[in-house]
Amino acid sequence: MKCQTIPVFRIFDETRAREFYLGFLGMQVDWEHRFDDQAPLYMQVSRGELVLHLSEHHGDGTPGSRLFVNVDDLDGLFRNVGARNYRYSRPAIERAPWGDRCFEVTDPFANRILFNEVRPD
Repeated sequence: MKCQTIPVFRIFDETRAREFYLGFLGMQVDWEHRFDDQAPLYMQVSRGELVLHLSEHHGDGTPGSRLFVNVDDLDGLFRNVGARNYRYSRPAIERAPWGDRCFEVTDPFANRILFNEVRPD
């Protein structure tokens, strides 16, 4: 069985969400949906195998959620994200209590993404 998990993050401001997810994290918009011109936005963004749904709909997701993402090139991702000079976040690579290296970013809606590189055995 092949399966994929796609987290849903609650967002409240489309412009700020685009600035963070597209501008800072370098993700792309795969698709967008609104029931009409005045309806809340629901969209899918991705970067490689990382896929997220972002929703302005009431009841979709809980602000302040945390996502744990294992990556295989933490240094490369960190350089890429850090080079974008997002004014609201200055992440740093740290050694996690479990021994792996990681860095965390927080979106404008208090959702957190922890990028983790598993330490080789």
